[in-house]
Amino acid sequence: MSKTMAVIGGSGLYDIPGLKETEEVSVETPYGPPSDAVIRARLDDCDTTLLFLPRHGRGHRVAPHAINYRANICALKKLGADCVVSVSATGSMKEHIAPGDLLVVDQFIDLTKRRISTYFDEGAAAHVAFAEPICPVLASALFASASQVLEALDPAATPVPTVHRGGTYVCMEGPQFSTRAESLVYRSWGVELIGMTNMPEAKLAREAELPYATLALATDYDCWRVSEEAVDVASVIARLKTMVGHAQAIIAALARGLNAVELSASPANGALQGAVMTSPDAMSSELREQLGWLLKR
Repeated sequence: MSKTMAVIGGSGLYDIPGLKETEEVSVETPYGPPSDAVIRARLDDCDTTLLFLPRHGRGHRVAPHAINYRANICALKKLGADCVVSVSATGSMKEHIAPGDLLVVDQFIDLTKRRISTYFDEGAAAHVAFAEPICPVLASALFASASQVLEALDPAATPVPTVHRGGTYVCMEGPQFSTRAESLVYRSWGVELIGMTNMPEAKLAREAELPYATLALATDYDCWRVSEEAVDVASVIARLKTMVGHAQAIIAALARGLNAVELSASPANGALQGAVMTSPDAMSSELREQLGWLLKR
């Protein structure tokens, strides 16, 4: 049976060569509109359906703290997503993760402050397990796809980045970049990356029982590395432009092999089983209707 893979990331990701049957789909959610219309498409050499959602909206209109994360995940679930792959620009907190490298993360530290991080914030309570926030099955397939794509590059024609497996992504509130003091504190924690967007996205994906994995694109060294210029938007965008092609190829490779990925083994599968503490009878009819897409079982 063919699968549907959702991809949350920048606007350029849905320009993968070979896409067909492309259409824009507007989705209504109980939480308001998602960041943009979802682009649904297929590749011409596989039967995986792809759902592309520009996290910041096309034209990068929405700041990280203002993204409607609940609507984004809800929209993708309602469109039949079987899993979510996040493609995210990040800062490297380790010397060996050079700008231009990629990393498939396995852990998060959430330092966001004013984002709604659950679908159960009023009138109902649920506590999903989140010790392993990244689906290891999907992450392994993502890393294998990235390795395959990068190994096929010609080092004589283009610098070949390294893809790293495993690491911790600390998610800050933003939209400002870190102070140097903050950056040095995060470094002392031993984290690999810093970014602004994967929380509460990953938490909401778990509540929606969607396997979630992140392909992080290291665009800079944040501001801890005093021998380099501090991070700024211009340098991030310049490096991202050179990395989008790699991300497109990796997404395509993962899509081609997705049917062989055993997503049923994901910790997201059945995450709500026994996690909802509130009896349906104790919920208002309005809340039961709002959560109907999530609590069909």
